[in-house]
Amino acid sequence: MVKMLIGHKGSGKTNKMLQLANEQIEHAAGSIIFINKNHRLMYELSYRIRVICMEDYENITNIDEYIGFLYGIISSDHDIEMIFIDSILKHADVSMGDLPDFIERLKVISEIYGPDFVVSISAEKEEMIGVDFSGCEILN
Repeated sequence: MVKMLIGHKGSGKTNKMLQLANEQIEHAAGSIIFINKNHRLMYELSYRIRVICMEDYENITNIDEYIGFLYGIISSDHDIEMIFIDSILKHADVSMGDLPDFIERLKVISEIYGPDFVVSISAEKEEMIGVDFSGCEILN
């Protein structure tokens, strides 16, 4: 399943995502991954959550490479329950035009390999033209 936190900058998406990740790890049987643009949030998350900072992977520059990166994460740990992606529009030059394909690909990955995704997007639902919200959950 793909879950989304949407809204403009400053609407509390990151704080909600941090809270959800820290709550999830308390009853998770498997791994939780949190992907962030930089190292800023590392100490606000439980030590049991694997934090990945995209600054460390600056050569991932498009949506295909980002999806390949996600496959690599999943293939290295078959116990991943949930992957949090904070502010996807700040990663790998992902643009609003990439969102429909990106969300569809996350749905397929989730269905085949099992992890749920929680993605924050700095946009309103009306701005996300072409995104198929069926099979997704809006968390805010």
